[in-house]
Amino acid sequence: MPSRRSRPAGAPVEPPDAADAMEVALRHLATRPRTRRELTLRLRRSAVPEPVIDATLDRLVELGYVDDAAFARWWAEQRDRHAPRGRRMLEAELRQRGVPRDVIEAYRAEHDEPQRAVEDEALPGTEAERARDALERHLRGRAMPDDRKALQRIGMFLMRRGFDPEIVRATIRDAAATDPQEPED
Repeated sequence: MPSRRSRPAGAPVEPPDAADAMEVALRHLATRPRTRRELTLRLRRSAVPEPVIDATLDRLVELGYVDDAAFARWWAEQRDRHAPRGRRMLEAELRQRGVPRDVIEAYRAEHDEPQRAVEDEALPGTEAERARDALERHLRGRAMPDDRKALQRIGMFLMRRGFDPEIVRATIRDAAATDPQEPED
């Protein structure tokens, strides 16, 4: 797409054509995977006409650059690696990014199997493991507090991360039971 600076002053602005739309979309995809909706919004901001947007996105889907199901798997894996979230918050984040409901339901069915194999042993496999990982990251090596207010704050922290109350209670109970208490003099 020509730069704004290269256009003579007062020259009419032409809407981007198919090649320009593809360039805009590929630049947007260069940083991370995107959903179809994210790309649609980006192309609309660039004043690309709707028929060109549809044709560009269809071509990107055909080439394998846009796949909402793959995006959902990638997003969940990134969350598990860097900032573990509960299933509810993960699904809310996917909805925010425009992942269709049927894709989210398929992802949920795929990952709620009780005996699923975890490909990467470093990633948490269950909701309880993700909650435990989030708690460990939150504590950063500090001992589990025994103060009731501090435990409530930790519980609210985990619930804000999308974990169910039962999972939160069990995680805090397990962490308190396994936390070695310092002997007092």
